[in-house]
Amino acid sequence: MATKSVWITGYHAIQAVLDNSPERVLAAYVVVNSSNATQTKILSQLQSLGIAVHSVDKRGLAKQCGSEQHQGIAVQARAKVEGTEKDLKDLVQSLLDSKQKQPLLLILDQVQDPHNFGACLRTADAAGVDAVIVAKDNACPMTPVVQKVASGAAETLAIFRVSNLARTMDSLKQQGVWLLGTSDKAGNSLYQQNLDGALAIVMGAEGSGLRQLTEKKCDSLLSLPMAGSAVSSLNVSVATGVCLFEVVRQRNA
Repeated sequence: MATKSVWITGYHAIQAVLDNSPERVLAAYVVVNSSNATQTKILSQLQSLGIAVHSVDKRGLAKQCGSEQHQGIAVQARAKVEGTEKDLKDLVQSLLDSKQKQPLLLILDQVQDPHNFGACLRTADAAGVDAVIVAKDNACPMTPVVQKVASGAAETLAIFRVSNLARTMDSLKQQGVWLLGTSDKAGNSLYQQNLDGALAIVMGAEGSGLRQLTEKKCDSLLSLPMAGSAVSSLNVSVATGVCLFEVVRQRNA
């Protein structure tokens, strides 16, 4: 079966795929701007790799790649292969065996907005997350918007799309990974929790939060204290950043 192709737009996302897996890039489409140093650098790299570069206008590029937010450049590439449940189990075991660092995972339960998904990936990369785990169903696919918002993190992160999230969570627990879910109903605060050890932060969908079964699979539930009177909860990508960087803060303390 032929590998699905995807559109990748924006300088950071394109640079990431060229740096990490240039063999996936099939062709590039550019609104040429010779005064743009970043574009010139990418064009030079594309040409040195022997990748066909097509000159187009702004409107034509938007129509071709399906996005107005393209920064004047887009590449068509073979889709990145996302890992399976077995791949995830092998990765976690290798991290545990190496003992060089405690695994830090991010589980996203039915996050469907591409901007939120992309922002979660960007934050996960910045926080040093080892793997991002999403379900195959009712979760955002890898779209040009996700790629652009992630700013290259969609290429650098290990992403695993699993068929049964609850079963995957059970498997992680069997390997010794502690699962911490977020809920505004939880009595324990994020800042009171010891975040050392092999850990997975579990984040729920926009609005509805964690599903009941996902919540039950967590070893503990944590809340993010809200000090204001108007806001009762945070956007999932913002909450993900708060949680992951509290892990980073504690581990670096």
